[in-house]
Amino acid sequence: MDVREQFDISVIVPVGERQSDPKTLFADYRAGLAKTGLSAEFIYVVDGQFPAYTAALEELASQGAPITIVLLSRTFGEATAVSAGFERATAPVIVTLPAHAQISADHIRLLVDQLGTVDLAIARRWPRIGGVFERMRRGIFHGLLSRVTHLKFHDLGCSARAMKRRVLEEIALYGDQQRFLPVLADRQGFRVAEIDIPQATNDRRSGVYGPRAYTRGFLDIFTVFFLVRFTKKPLRFFGMIGVITFAIGALAQIYMVIERLFLQRALADRPAFLVATLFIVMGLQIFALGLLGELIIFVHAGGTKDYQVDRVIQFPARGSEAPLSQNRVAANK
Repeated sequence: MDVREQFDISVIVPVGERQSDPKTLFADYRAGLAKTGLSAEFIYVVDGQFPAYTAALEELASQGAPITIVLLSRTFGEATAVSAGFERATAPVIVTLPAHAQISADHIRLLVDQLGTVDLAIARRWPRIGGVFERMRRGIFHGLLSRVTHLKFHDLGCSARAMKRRVLEEIALYGDQQRFLPVLADRQGFRVAEIDIPQATNDRRSGVYGPRAYTRGFLDIFTVFFLVRFTKKPLRFFGMIGVITFAIGALAQIYMVIERLFLQRALADRPAFLVATLFIVMGLQIFALGLLGELIIFVHAGGTKDYQVDRVIQFPARGSEAPLSQNRVAANK
């Protein structure tokens, strides 16, 4: 039997460019998790080439620390690292923690304790260290996300999270979607809670990013917007855009045709007529794309599930009555 099956918590630590001293951080994390009264294993996923960090982890493991080290061949991103760590985790509770100080390790137990009532508990660093620009940047990002998802989260950049195993079993992460795991979990019907936890005093980072980072953030929000709102109903998204595009082109053409019939204005020398025709064709194509998406989802809908069963209560049969089952279903929002 795999000795890891004896652990109550599997801690996944993706190691990327931003790092704190591995020995100090491991000691802090281990001490914080000890307050839960549960046993924990640590799975470090090294996302890239960090020989010094890897050597420090190997030294800890050689001293008997419950550490598994997963070395990825190159940099794949935090979402892939979390998924690779989960493949080697066996405990019923999964905790993800960053390879650098973000929260006070003494309060990690608050996340684990919350799993008695929710499926996923995420940390919000509060009170938060940072200047005016940093607060404004966070406010804009989370404000936009709240507008498109109707969910209020305040610190999706924090990687400290605790969850029941089935959360990662049901949700496939890719790209940079690890940040949006709470949003995807809520969409899937899981119960999500955000817990205020003191920020680590040495968690400091400049809030100035390049244009590429802001562009990626905007595109990520758009991706989540589509995944949350239109994954099961693509025609509502593409159909709306297609109808609007088609209507603009059709109305413009009708107007120009009326001018031609009653005001004797020629159409041959009017580029606007060609542009209106292009809008009509584009509208039809976009609408057809949404319809094609609906057909694909209809064909494969039998193999997908967008709800979670919280529990099933069964009572024994009485007389000739069939057994009674009561399902409480966390429906997709």
